[in-house]
Amino acid sequence: MTTLFVRASHPKPWAAFRLVCRRALFTVLALESSADDTCAAVVTSSRQILSNVVVKQHDLHEGFGGIHPTVAIEAHQRNMPGAVRKALENAKLTMQDIDGIAFTRGPGIGGCLSVASNAAKCLAAALNKPLVGVHHMQAHALTPLLTAPVDKTPEFPFLSLLISGGHTLLLLATSRTSFDILATTADESVGRSFDKVARLLGLSWGAKGPGAALEDFCRKDIAGAPDVGSFPVPMPGKLAFSYSCLHSSIERYLASAQGPLTEGHRVALARAFQNAAARQLCEKLILGLEKLSLRNINPHHVVVSGGVASNLFLRTRLRAALGRYSPDVKIDLVFPPPELCTDNAVMIGWAAMHRFISGDHDDYSIDLRAKWDISTISDVHSHIPA
Repeated sequence: MTTLFVRASHPKPWAAFRLVCRRALFTVLALESSADDTCAAVVTSSRQILSNVVVKQHDLHEGFGGIHPTVAIEAHQRNMPGAVRKALENAKLTMQDIDGIAFTRGPGIGGCLSVASNAAKCLAAALNKPLVGVHHMQAHALTPLLTAPVDKTPEFPFLSLLISGGHTLLLLATSRTSFDILATTADESVGRSFDKVARLLGLSWGAKGPGAALEDFCRKDIAGAPDVGSFPVPMPGKLAFSYSCLHSSIERYLASAQGPLTEGHRVALARAFQNAAARQLCEKLILGLEKLSLRNINPHHVVVSGGVASNLFLRTRLRAALGRYSPDVKIDLVFPPPELCTDNAVMIGWAAMHRFISGDHDDYSIDLRAKWDISTISDVHSHIPA
């Protein structure tokens, strides 16, 4: 009988790893599957994106009106091997050229997270590569440190507005691992409200999803669209977000309508919603800057990331709001490219890079953290249970 001894963690540091760290370039294969996008990418320490593979699942979830966890997990399991293979092929590399493997540790849908986690841990263990688990929202916040021109890279401390289907957060970032939560949502996220209103208005998701479908719908050239009024910003003067009341206002409007709405009426309602959603983000952002100023903290950069950050109407409104707040001292508004606003593995690889370079990596037995407060990143170590 053969006895197998399984090592739960890898030796650290390895001679090979020390050799890599002395080289000028460190290359990371990164995996992401926290929601409904299956992602793999290859990124280098010289800020090169060698590949970026994203496999969408919109067609699988549209009939459910949102992400169906079981369907998403099964799709991730089908898609991840091909995504990894394609990421390596697009980068023109093999696994022997990869110096470290990163993955999304959390937060996210537990079963979905497990697909990228298991793939990353198995690859790292089999090939004796260092492993790093990454906080999903930290990765969104740090993306502009990769994508912005060198002379326009955000400097700490900067303000970070993270807006997605799962989160609405206003943060003060003081380092790559230190984030002070200034405001979060009291109920649902801005991205989820976009998705719900898109469904209420009967919009097809298309290739880009419900939120993007609503933005496109608002741009329709409709003559004689009725005036549907405006929707108020909740909790005025309070540094907190709330979007359930906004989508509920749309729901009540539709319920009180006499018969089906014309397309022009639906466009007007969509525009009123989008305007109110953007107005809330702008007002809370300015309130956050004002409160920081009272603490003698005056960030020169505001980073906006997450899936909703790809909304061009919102980008325009945020720029205008910052211009009115600080007309004399410019506050730079920084966005990742639209394709890196939504979930991707490029941001995961980049967020892990500083840990790889410093020789700080995780055990192969690292647990997932489906719920993970971003302000606790620096306190969380791989041996702490999720």
